[in-house]
Amino acid sequence: MTRKAFQDYYPDDFSHCYGCGRLNEQGHHIKSYWDGQETVAVFHPKEYHTALPGYVYGGMIASLIDCHGTGSASAAAYREQGREMGSEPALRFVTASLQVDFLRPTPLGPLTLRGTIEEVKKRKVVVGITVSGQGEVCAKGRVVAVLMPKSMMPKKENA
Repeated sequence: MTRKAFQDYYPDDFSHCYGCGRLNEQGHHIKSYWDGQETVAVFHPKEYHTALPGYVYGGMIASLIDCHGTGSASAAAYREQGREMGSEPALRFVTASLQVDFLRPTPLGPLTLRGTIEEVKKRKVVVGITVSGQGEVCAKGRVVAVLMPKSMMPKKENA
């Protein structure tokens, strides 16, 4: 049996994100998991995700940090509340702030994202993230994620 990623627990109405939505056929389908107290995701950029031949485009790196951060925030909130992932009501987070520092050129090839939960509040989670390629940290980021506002929720849940 294969374990489910955080994003696999999102209800269908919350699964259309370009970065992590399982229902977005054109998206990246980022999959995040717990690894002890950290979160981890591995992404395999395509040749067209380049800035220059052999190196990943910076916007892609920011997108990976963004989506791994919000998925990690959701998992951390469920864990903090002692709830099973996917239980109702859904804990879906969106990005309030995204900071990315590019430390060195990121080589094309498998990228590993590692998240550290820095803070969990009732409506906000802060996640620090590193992006590594070929065994070296190439970028780091910080995501401040907040519970999805009611205005973004599907009408049936927003009523």
